[in-house]
Amino acid sequence: MENKLTNPNQTVFEQIKRVDENKNDYWTARDLSTVLEYSEYRHFKPVIDKAKESCKNSGYEVQHHFEDILDMIELGKGAMREIENVKMSRYACYLIVQNADPSKEIVALGQTYFAVQTRLQEIQQMQAYQQLKTEEEKRVFLRKEMFEHNKHLASAAKNAGVINPIDYAIFQNHGYMGLYGGLDAKGIHRKKGLKKSEQILDHMGSTELAANLFRATQTEEKLKRENIMGKQKANQTHFEVGKKVRKTIQEIGGTMPEHLPVADSIKKLGKKDEPKKLKKQK
Repeated sequence: MENKLTNPNQTVFEQIKRVDENKNDYWTARDLSTVLEYSEYRHFKPVIDKAKESCKNSGYEVQHHFEDILDMIELGKGAMREIENVKMSRYACYLIVQNADPSKEIVALGQTYFAVQTRLQEIQQMQAYQQLKTEEEKRVFLRKEMFEHNKHLASAAKNAGVINPIDYAIFQNHGYMGLYGGLDAKGIHRKKGLKKSEQILDHMGSTELAANLFRATQTEEKLKRENIMGKQKANQTHFEVGKKVRKTIQEIGGTMPEHLPVADSIKKLGKKDEPKKLKKQK
């Protein structure tokens, strides 16, 4: 199933996505090599080899994510020829862009796209998440994930030079501004009608929490991966990642986070369960 690059509202990576007979999304190495601006496929092969090695080192079965296939191409006048290709999962593509030439802007865009999409898929495939039935259960699950990853993000930011509480608040605001179209924490409070004492994350629905979880995890990874040092560079990194996550939401037709509805405090959900727990203890 060949895809033509005709939809300006989608990323180029979404446009070259294919779907197999089992309705699973996949990408091909030749499509991706063209998009990532490799002049010849043979120059792209070492990137595939590195990605396969990364897959193996991560404990995954390489053949589950990289499948050698043969494609037919038209030579002209109806003549056809078989060429080698590789059918790749979303995770395989994520590893590809992590091992591709980082100086190319399109590679950086690919890193954000596949990181966000892979993280979303991971959450959806987590057994614990799949068992959740209600929006409330999903909110509690994602809020806990956000709590843990914010600790990791704080640690990565500290290693980059964001030491003082005021500096960390500024760092966090840069992430919010990127994701929320220029709104910092105070701006989000005003937009959502929240009181100063109310935590923004406690009043997010599952969709908004997921977007912020992507922002936090990808900023943490980028700070570590690129060994970013200095408060200004760390702030800029957080802003850029937030902005790219926002762009991804826009390209897949999602609602911008500042326009998502305000949810009741997640702390109320915990209190709701307390009587049940007390009864069980009796």
